[in-house]
This record gives sequence, structure tokens and C-alpha cells, in this order.
Amino acid sequence: MQNSLSKSLGVFFFVALLFGCQSDETNISDWSAPSLMLERGNLVRVKEWADSIKNTSVLYDEQWMKADSFARIAKRIALDFKVGEAAVKEQLSAKIGSYTDEEWKEWNESGLLEGRVLNGEKRYFKRAASNLAILTGRGDGLLDEALDAFCLSHAADVHKEIGAANDSKVKKQGFVIDFELRVDEGAVPAGDTIRCWLPFPKELHGRQTNVKLLDVSPGKYIMSADSCVHRSVYLEQPVVADKKTVFKLKFSFDARAEYVDLSKENVLPYDKESVVFKEYTKEQLPHVAFSKNIKQLADSICGNKNDPVAQVRDIYYWIDENIPWAGALEYGIMPNIPEYVLKNMKGDCGMQTLLFMSMARYRGIPVRWQSGWMLHPGEENLHDWCEVYYEGVGWVPLDMSFGLQESDTPGLREFYISGIDAYRLIVNDGIGAPFCPSKTFLRSEPWDFQRGEAEWKGGNLYFNEWDYHLSVSYQ
Repeated sequence: MQNSLSKSLGVFFFVALLFGCQSDETNISDWSAPSLMLERGNLVRVKEWADSIKNTSVLYDEQWMKADSFARIAKRIALDFKVGEAAVKEQLSAKIGSYTDEEWKEWNESGLLEGRVLNGEKRYFKRAASNLAILTGRGDGLLDEALDAFCLSHAADVHKEIGAANDSKVKKQGFVIDFELRVDEGAVPAGDTIRCWLPFPKELHGRQTNVKLLDVSPGKYIMSADSCVHRSVYLEQPVVADKKTVFKLKFSFDARAEYVDLSKENVLPYDKESVVFKEYTKEQLPHVAFSKNIKQLADSICGNKNDPVAQVRDIYYWIDENIPWAGALEYGIMPNIPEYVLKNMKGDCGMQTLLFMSMARYRGIPVRWQSGWMLHPGEENLHDWCEVYYEGVGWVPLDMSFGLQESDTPGLREFYISGIDAYRLIVNDGIGAPFCPSKTFLRSEPWDFQRGEAEWKGGNLYFNEWDYHLSVSYQ
């Protein structure tokens, strides 16, 4: 999709965006070396290079932070691609049973078994074996008949209630959430302070109301304004020797499902001078970019159509039919997520959504990111989706990864093209925005926010240094 140099400069631009650095020619010539090292898998050299820059820089100044970010990205790549050949073969046998040498060779050459050469050795993505089982249909795969049946039944109930209530938002569901983030003992020296951000519900949505903070530990906190893109509760706590440092949050809220039958709506031509149109049809680098690949694909799918409803439907169908769900690399190690999806023809919920957003925005259709958690009973997990703006109608939810349902009734089959169920926690209305209060170091997840974030004076605390847990009570 891209040549090696453009990919490596993409890594630089990715880092520059995270820190608001200027990507002028001088910077590119000075900073292209570590980008090329990352691209070629020379992670040890990246660390050596970063250490040399940091040792000659002022602590925490722009140059120090940029060098440190490259080193951190290198470490994160190593954590995602940590499985050796012997181990991945054992995982494959457990997932799919026996396979031939020819299949092994084909999977490696095609990239279906995802791996990279790092520091001269072939290493495999930690979810490579499970992804291969999903993508080939071998083994247990991903089929979740219980969730599919639950969603189809729920969608049918939504349609009935909408007809009776004459309202697009129905099926109120109450939730009480207990959330914990636990930093490992030894991750930070005793006596030093950990700064922590925990996810909290957005309030300015018709689908999510009656938000209440019930408990928080430690007791002193800062709650971000609802206008912040990433809604959070900020906490600080000193580390006690030989103990996990635990941050807790308890809150409640009500959520509603929504479905808009666009065939019955008077969708108007867009006001291209409006703030909404200008803001939500523009690129948002690096992951919403109108690359040659995105333009060609979107135009091939939509052709000469101008109707936004028809174009959205066509793009949705294409992704649903061609981009299967698969476990994702951490977003913080991918310079351009939609380009990765098109190269590998797979992606998780957020990756599918960013591909949809890129094509829709390029075609002049306003789309905004939305994410948080899916809270279906027994299926609680991180989740990403989006909203599409239709002139004369407003913002309409769309969930790309929940896909087309097994139904011959159009309103049920296509429910998630213009609807969403009530089992959602909305935390974010965009990607890659500053925290409130701001974070000093490169975030563990630079674009989305669902698991929480943590840091101390020595740097960011990555996912391997803490764990999190969300539990749900249904009201």
C-alpha cells in the first residue's frame, strides 16, 4: 500500500502529532532514522538511539519527549509481537488442531499468521493463532450465537416500542458500574505518586442520562467537564511498598436504544458552510486520512451516488462483507489504522469504524467517533462505534462491527446502520484529544480511552504494568 520511506515518515508524523511537534523538513531529516528503524524492526537500535538523544537533552523538553516516545513505541511493538515460532505452533495446534507444512508456509507468506522480524528474529503477534482460527473458520472462531440472538431480539423490541411511543429513543436500561485500575507492586517506587484517569459517562446525550457518581477512591478527585472529548475522573495516590496501588470508581446511569428509519425521514442536502459539516468531513490525522487507497475504494463502492443514506449503506455493506473482525494490535503502534486494515483485510471494532469514517468523510458525509463499553450481559467489553449526521435529521448512531443481523426484515437486518442498542457506556466523542487535566507522557492508548490511563514522574505506565476490571449491575 505504501513504500518503505512513506511508511517510516508516517511513524514520525504519528509521533509528532502526539506531542504537537512541527513536521518541517529539518525535523523529518533529523528524526527519520528512528522511524526507519521501527519500520525495519530494529528495536534494540531504536532504544540505543533514543537513549543517546535523551542523554544529551534537557529532561522532559520537546526533544527528550520525542526520543522517549520512539523508545516506548518500540517496547510496545515488542510486547505485541512477543510469541516465538515454537509457542505459536503450540497455540495453533490448540486452536485449530493439525495442519500441514504447506499451510504453515502459506499462512506465513500471506500474512494470515501475523508476524514481524524484530531484531533479526521472526516474532508473532500475541493473538496471531486465535486470529487465524477466526479468519479461516477453523476451530471455535468468533461465533457468539447468544449475543447475536440477544441483539436481534432487542432490536425487535426496539422497533415495537418506537412504533408505540413515537420516539426514536426507547428501551431504558439502568446500570451500576464498579471500575478498578490496579497498578502492579514495584511498577513505581514506594512513596512516589501515581496519577490516574478513569473512564466516566458522558452526560450530554439523549441516549445516556441520569449519570451519578456513587463512590470514588481515593476520595479527592477531579471530574472533567462533559465537554471534554474523553470524560474522566482524575485521581492521585502515593505508592505503598509491596502493595498494588488501587483506584476505584462507582457510578450509575441510564441508557436508551435508538433507531432511526431513514426511509421515512426527509434527509436534506448538506449545508456545506455549517460548522458540523466542516468539522466532521475533514481529515483527522493520522487515522482519518484521505489517502489514495481510501479515495479509490470509496469511489469504487459509491460510484456516482450523492444520497448520503445510500452511500453509508453501501460502505457499511462493503466493510461487513470484506473486513472480518479480528483481535487488534494496540492502536498506539499503528501509524495509520485504515491503511493497516486494507493491507491485512481485518480489524476490530475501532479499526472497522475508522475505515468507515475515512471513506464516509471523504465522500462528504459528516461522521464522528463514539466509544466506551458494550454492556450486554456476559459480554461486557471495550467497544467503538460512531454517529452519522444527516441534514434535517441530526446525529444517527451506527455500529460497524455489530454488522448485519440474521433477519429478512430490512429494519432488523440493517438495525446497526442507523441504530444502536441500549447496552452501551459512552465515554468518548472523538479520538486523540487532551485529557482534562492533561497527561504529561505518551498515553498507553493515544487515541481512545476505555481502560484508564496512569503515569508517574518517571513516565507513562503501560498496560503490562497494571490491570483493570469493570463489573456491571443491571437495574
